[in-house]
Amino acid sequence: MKYSKNFYTIKSNESIFDSIVDEKNKIGYYKLPFQNCEDIKSFASTVKQKHIAVIGIGGSSLGTYAIYDFLKRTHNFEKKLHFFETTDPIDINDRIKKLDLDDTLFIVISKSGTTIETVSLFKYLHTKTTINALNCVIISESDSKLTQYAHANQMETFEIPKDVGGRFSVFSSVGLLPLACIGVNIEELLHACRDVYSSFFNKKEEYSELMEKARFIIENKHRFNINVIFSYSSALEGFNKWYIQLWGESLGKINVNHTRQAFTPIGLIGPVDQHSFLQLIAEGKRDKTVTFIKVLSREDSTEIPEVPLIGLEELNYLDKLSFSELITQQVDATIQAIDEMNDVPYDVISIQKINAFSIAKLMFRYQLLTSIVGKFVRINTYDQPGVESGKIILKNKLKN
Repeated sequence: MKYSKNFYTIKSNESIFDSIVDEKNKIGYYKLPFQNCEDIKSFASTVKQKHIAVIGIGGSSLGTYAIYDFLKRTHNFEKKLHFFETTDPIDINDRIKKLDLDDTLFIVISKSGTTIETVSLFKYLHTKTTINALNCVIISESDSKLTQYAHANQMETFEIPKDVGGRFSVFSSVGLLPLACIGVNIEELLHACRDVYSSFFNKKEEYSELMEKARFIIENKHRFNINVIFSYSSALEGFNKWYIQLWGESLGKINVNHTRQAFTPIGLIGPVDQHSFLQLIAEGKRDKTVTFIKVLSREDSTEIPEVPLIGLEELNYLDKLSFSELITQQVDATIQAIDEMNDVPYDVISIQKINAFSIAKLMFRYQLLTSIVGKFVRINTYDQPGVESGKIILKNKLKN
């Protein structure tokens, strides 16, 4: 028998950690928590428009939307973010109706500068209003054609570093600029990332938790290859979408042994999906791990009122119960039910409050976890060859 020199073995935590330490000198997202963002804050302070239209797709918008979606329900932003990320004409025109085009800042985001969806949307918006240096900013690589277009039209530009991939770019200008424009404290976002970074690279709590989780995923990948996030807050719906791209596009790869790796991400919202997906987790095939995300403090005291409903008196125990307490009891009951099954692996992430620090900490943790898992399975976590072939086919079809 001939053994390949790349024969797959599960490496030690120390070996994986050393690889991550080496990688952080080459992969740009690790450096983002320590960036100087005075230029971003300075520009944001000059923005007078009440509507901010983000034109981008995938990694150019999902992370920003995740943070905005998390915060907008409890923060009274004077300005509003709008996301143009699909080429569905019904959706495009519906979103335009929600804009005051004379009071909109357009932020066009494309790392390559030639993303078909983004350029198509940008072209169409040009037919709806005047877009120029007064109401448009470009975020792209420094030498992209989109950046060249911006310079030719005296538009403000911000750079996406070449060593920062789209789905890892939320804490670059891609996410920080739009969020700063509506008043999000971007320093708080970066502070949270630095806390996670410091804890992990100093081998403290984050190191232990992330390594343990990654190792379990790898050691049991052939049995539990579906990773479910069960977020018990509607404010995390955007995060779920961001996680699905991050996990799926980063880890669905062929490794050094030409073996196909499969880590399928699923994002659920509780308690809604208790009535649609929990049955599959409970009695379906044992091929899933579950991560419950619960919010400890919602700072909302809305209660279930004492409204007499004839025939439903047996449910009067709900009276005067706050909705916050109800959802807490729901997630705890679901966790207990899964725990008592004894054969569904799960963990629980608790978020203290719905604020910028909490969502940034959660997202940077998942970026690190993704990188660690990628090292374990010996893949390039940061490319997406399976996507590129479709892009090439599409361009060829459109040119013919």
